[in-house]
Amino acid sequence: MLAQLLKTMRPRQWAKNGFLFAALVFDRQLLSPVPLLRTVSGFALMCLASGLVYIINDLVDLPQDRQHPTKRLRPLAAGSLAPRTAIVAAIILTGITLSGSFALDLRFALIVLTYIATNLLYSFWLKHVPIIDVLLVASGFLLRVGAGVVLLTVERFSPWLYVCMTLLALFLGFGKRRAELVLLAGDANNHRRVLDGYSVPLLDQFIVIVSSTTLMAYSLYTFFAPNLPANHASMLTIPFVVYAIFRYLHLINIEGAGGAPEELLLTDRPLLLTILLWGLAVVAILYLGQ
Repeated sequence: MLAQLLKTMRPRQWAKNGFLFAALVFDRQLLSPVPLLRTVSGFALMCLASGLVYIINDLVDLPQDRQHPTKRLRPLAAGSLAPRTAIVAAIILTGITLSGSFALDLRFALIVLTYIATNLLYSFWLKHVPIIDVLLVASGFLLRVGAGVVLLTVERFSPWLYVCMTLLALFLGFGKRRAELVLLAGDANNHRRVLDGYSVPLLDQFIVIVSSTTLMAYSLYTFFAPNLPANHASMLTIPFVVYAIFRYLHLINIEGAGGAPEELLLTDRPLLLTILLWGLAVVAILYLGQ
């Protein structure tokens, strides 16, 4: 039962909570013990909040998931986890997450509350509204970045990163919708009602706009953010971002992937290697280039 419950909480999706570390890394506090401990604690609590949200979402989507070609294998849809057990687990997780968040930091707790509230709105209503559904998912990434900021005494964190990460989240979100639309074809509306408000050409236009603005925003960040080295060495990380975006576009357009972006980030070797190299380059430039 515990294994099935953990599977429902989707640990692979917790990689998204790595956005909490943005402030720690880019404010050059990665090697400071107290900020690192606070950020790790916040990451753990946000993982619990994410797990709670996924349990609720699976409970709400149970009838549709049972008809989906892949989601029918999820524990609740497959019948390996009882809905009553999931409800009890959600209640317990809510208590643990909120009490831990308030103990860590009041502002962090308010962000966690906002994250849970917006995801409840998403699960029960807004996930059926085209465009708003992806914007709301993107707001979750923005809240994660903000959660990491309030846990620190930030001195050099640039607001440019809010822009870059929001645009990246929109890029992944529209890419996911496109992959779902292609996978489910004519039966898409029966599995996810919001897909009836999209078409592949429309999503392609959204993706072109968002991918272009993501590259532009990140490039401007490397040149103009006040927290970066004055020699503009950060511009050397731009090729990694360009390749990562192009690789993701290749995966969703040529290989029909993208329905689960978090799995692609962990399983596609070229994409994973690019992200790792980008991370190493960022750390080297910020911490060794001074």
